[in-house]
This record gives sequence, structure tokens and C-alpha cells, in this order.
Amino acid sequence: MAKASPVSPLAPKSYPECPDIEGVRFATAAAGIRYAGRTDVMLALFDKGTQIGGVFTTSKCPSAPVDWCRARLPGGKARALVVNSGNANAFTGKSGVASTKLTAQIAAKATGAPSTEIFLASTGVIGEPLDATKFDAVLGDLAQSAVPGGLLDAARAIMTTDTFPKIATATAEIGGVEVTINGMAKGAGMIAPDMATMLSFIFTDAPIAAAALQAMLSKSVVGSFNSITVDSDTSTSDTLLLFATGAAAKRGAPTIATAGDRRLASFKRALDGLLLDLAQQVVRDGEGCRKFVEIRVEGAASAKAAKRIGLSIANSPLVKTAIAGEDANWGRVVAAVGKAGEQADRDKLAIWFGDFRVAYKGLRDPSYDEGKVSDYMKGEKIDMLVDVGVGSGSWTVWTCDLTKEYIAINGDYRS
Repeated sequence: MAKASPVSPLAPKSYPECPDIEGVRFATAAAGIRYAGRTDVMLALFDKGTQIGGVFTTSKCPSAPVDWCRARLPGGKARALVVNSGNANAFTGKSGVASTKLTAQIAAKATGAPSTEIFLASTGVIGEPLDATKFDAVLGDLAQSAVPGGLLDAARAIMTTDTFPKIATATAEIGGVEVTINGMAKGAGMIAPDMATMLSFIFTDAPIAAAALQAMLSKSVVGSFNSITVDSDTSTSDTLLLFATGAAAKRGAPTIATAGDRRLASFKRALDGLLLDLAQQVVRDGEGCRKFVEIRVEGAASAKAAKRIGLSIANSPLVKTAIAGEDANWGRVVAAVGKAGEQADRDKLAIWFGDFRVAYKGLRDPSYDEGKVSDYMKGEKIDMLVDVGVGSGSWTVWTCDLTKEYIAINGDYRS
């Protein structure tokens, strides 16, 4: 068993108080999926009529649970969610397909819900068959013991190399009625989602139809989960699901059918903020990280170009190791801009670390002070601003440094 890593120094100092979402209940158990003595299965139960939206990995080698969820998402309804850690059930061939089917059958028997409304997610080692019979020993009890609270425990049960559970909460108004949004996420390595994150689940009591949830979610991840990276690797298992129980309708909240409904303005802002919070928590738990890095790119040919340049910087091992070493090596940022494949004007390029402009008009800034910038690099939060000098496109991405501990964690992962 791999050694547990110490809690990230960038972890939150406390966890938010997440109000219960009416129509959602949680339970967790230790099923011995991979490791003994820790919870590794989470069950969430939903009241009848709960609507669902989801986004998944763009990997061409998706896991069996991703395929399962994609096939059932068009139905728009959810009654249960089963998540396990320790085994991704990815690249497991026909046995993986059979495992998802058996898991859903066991969950259906335990909950009384149709298998078409049961959603699955798995995270952990790729390529090892998942013994779904282990769910048979726990899902019945979980269905009986599930309670409205327990979001934090649920988040702990789905951790792999995470050093802390990731939860967030927000409120919004729909038709003058307050609704709640709670969310959890897991992820620390293999993070360059290109959809969502390794696993993330969002719950609300808002009465919003599946089509509207889907449209909002697909748009919201672009500036949050799709704008983070830890190590440039997209997982086979990336799954983000949004569940809406509709319970707030009993308090007078109107039912929303389309994402274009103006009454969703407050909800969209709250959802965007919550997803960004969770995405940034994933970065703050990047394997072995010590620095949280925000990279703002401006002056690009388009927003798309700015994002591509930003990710080129954020994924550069040379940039990330320089940050780990607290070295203001802005030349590596220049190199990352140049390799991004997007327009950039070398002789107009300007770079800031925090408030310090280190490069200007293709040269080292005349006022550059190595001592002051080096002191800035000692902080836990590093802000970069890069103006590539060709247009008005801008984007922000988030990443972390790359340390020796990242190698240790991943070198020992299957040990």
C-alpha cells in the first residue's frame, strides 16, 4: 500500500457548513476495493423525479462507468449514484462492462430504483478488473442508512491520492425563492480534465429540467474545470454529474425548462462560482504541490488562443519546476509562449510575476529587481500575467508547481 501523503499546505483551513439538500441522502462504507481500513464506496440516493446533467472525459479510452453513464444520461432522471475509489474499472474490457452491469443490478435491488436511473463512477488504478460482488456486501446496508447529511464523509470516501476532501456550497434565487447548491470533487493527479475533473458531483434542490442542467453544466466547466491542470494528463474516468431534486418547488420556486430562462441568472452565477471553487481545490491538492499558480493571458488573438497559451505555460515542466524552486525564471515562460502554436509578438511580449513586471517589449524589464521578485516567489500563491501583444483575447488558467514529491507519489502509486 502506498504511503499516505501529508495534507497539502494549500488545503483549506476549515470546511464549509453545507446545508442538507432535500431529496438527497448519503452513506459510505469500507468494501475493501483496494485498501483495507478505509471507506471506499459512496452511495447517494435521490427522490423520484430528480433530474440530471453530466459531462465526461474526452479520452478515447474511457472507463466502463463513463460509458454506462453516457448511455443513461439522455433519460434525464436519476435515483442513485454509486462511486468507488481504489479501482477505475478502466481498460478492463468485457469484464469491466459486466462489472458495471452487476453493480447497477446490486444497487437497483438495494434501492428499489430502476437500473436506468442508477449512475456509476470509479476512480483509482487503471487496468485491474473490479470485483463488483464486493458491492453486494455493503449497498443494502448503505441504502438503509443513507441520511441527508454526510457530504464531507462522502467526499472522503472517493479520495485516492487526495490529501483532503473537497466540498463547496452556494445559494441562489429562482423566482424569489432561495435554493441551495452543494458539491464535492476528488482529484490530485492525472488532472488536465478537458471536461470536468476526475470525479465531481453537484446537488441542488432547484426545480430545473435535465436539458437546462446539461446546457448550463457544459458551459460552466469551460472556465473552471476545463481551465485547470496539475500534470497535463486527462483521466479515463473524468465525470461530473449535476443532480436537481426539484424540492424547492414546494417552497414556490418555479420549474425551469430551458437554460435560456432569465430566472436562472442567479443560479448560473452560483454554479459557476461553486465549480471554480472545487476546481481550484483540486489544483491546491495537486500531487506534491507547494504553490498555487494563477496564469492570466491577455493580448492574444482570441480567447481560445489565450487559453492555449495559458495551458502551455501551466503544463511546462520547466516553468513548474522553476516555481517549485522559487526561481523567477521568466525565460521559461517566454519559451512556453513561443511553443504554444498561437500568435505572439516577441517584441511586444510583457510578463509580470505578481506586481513585478519582469519582461517588457521583448527584453528584461529595465526596472527588474531580482531580489524583490525572488522574495515574491517564496509565497504560496503565485500570480502571472502575460501579455502577448497581438489582440484582445484573454483567459485565466490555474495550476501548481511540480516537486520531487510528485515523482515519489506516482512512482509508488501501485506499490
